[in-house]
Amino acid sequence: MLRYSRGTSPAGQMRTLAILPIKSFGAAKQRLSGLLGNGSRQALAQAMFLDVLASLRRVQGIDAVAVITADADAETAARRGGVDVLGDPEESGQSTAVRIGIRHGLALGFERVLLVPGDTPLIEAWEIAAMLKHAEEEEIEAVIVPDRHGNGTNALLLTPPLAMDPSFGTDSLERHRQAALGAGLSHRIEPVASLMLDVDRPEDLAELSALLEKRRGQACMTRGALRQLDRCAGVGGRLNRPPVGPVARA
Repeated sequence: MLRYSRGTSPAGQMRTLAILPIKSFGAAKQRLSGLLGNGSRQALAQAMFLDVLASLRRVQGIDAVAVITADADAETAARRGGVDVLGDPEESGQSTAVRIGIRHGLALGFERVLLVPGDTPLIEAWEIAAMLKHAEEEEIEAVIVPDRHGNGTNALLLTPPLAMDPSFGTDSLERHRQAALGAGLSHRIEPVASLMLDVDRPEDLAELSALLEKRRGQACMTRGALRQLDRCAGVGGRLNRPPVGPVARA
């Protein structure tokens, strides 16, 4: 079993790097193309990224955030937020992008990494902090956070960063579980509520909109993007939900 040393962060915790891979906004969310125009999909992807980034920067126990992207707008926003930006010129997918971040974390001496997608805007800083704290206290080497359907992976916490090789995509939950077993890691599958909704399909967008109606003050950038969708009125009808705030046509 892989072992790790206790951390050197000011709070005595393990030094933790959050890794946030971002696909170019212009190419994002293709599975929403039947519902939203290209400009709307781009605006939504950017807004969700900004909400995830803002939440990660507030998490107690995360020492730094690294954004991996080839998108100029994402790079500008990340640098404005004071985080590291690493290039992803080939854009070969989430797994390849997070490996870039892992190598970066190892070079800087981070003891563990948290891999998070950019389309989980409901992420709560306090909930992530609790996950980090409990994993360290219980010496869990791999925490696998499932998506709401129970087959994908919406986050991965690895201690040390090379504990196992990430493999995101369809049915990744079981792949990660098998990888943890094969490596002899202490691990658990942990349903972290605020990370379980990622937005890929129209039904995900409908669920996100419904939840935002109930949660005032959360995911403000995503909420704003939904207000400004150039087809917001049509989205409201098709998804069987009221618009989020005043409708404005782009």
